[in-house]
Amino acid sequence: MTPNSMVVFDLDGTLIDSDRALVEPFLELGVPRDEISFGHPIEVECRRLGIDVDDYIDRYDTTVVMPFPEVAEMVAALGRWAVCSNKHPVSGRAELARLGWHPEVALFADAFGGAAKELGPVLDAVGLTAADVVFVGDTDHDRRCADDVGCDFIWAGWNPRTLATNPTGTVARHPAEILELVGLR
Repeated sequence: MTPNSMVVFDLDGTLIDSDRALVEPFLELGVPRDEISFGHPIEVECRRLGIDVDDYIDRYDTTVVMPFPEVAEMVAALGRWAVCSNKHPVSGRAELARLGWHPEVALFADAFGGAAKELGPVLDAVGLTAADVVFVGDTDHDRRCADDVGCDFIWAGWNPRTLATNPTGTVARHPAEILELVGLR
């Protein structure tokens, strides 16, 4: 990567281990566990499950979410980095602040007009092209976001849920591998 290059990360399931925190509000609101899925804008998932998004956000506990092992060290070693997430902005910003993380840009569900996240607005905000960016994520939707703009994609293989999907392409099994793959180590 060049000095102006950037790594863009999905948040949930990539930088932070948030599955339990994401599921708990749904369970509290009476949704059976097997009906809950990941990787969608929270507004879309709430609508699909017949849950009011404000009721969900009221129950979401931003204090229990922690980074995956080695992620904090990886983030600290990066120069430019950003977040592109389907997460609700209230909880996403609260988690970034609590963790003391300061990405150059952090775009959440509100930045995409109610649709699923996309990398174009991130590229516009940071003034880079797809050739200057690597996107790291944990879902097939994340991979499609990278494909849609033509940037490189790396699977967050440190999330066991990611490896269970048998991802194809570049898989980083540990966050430190990101630094190696982008030429920072």
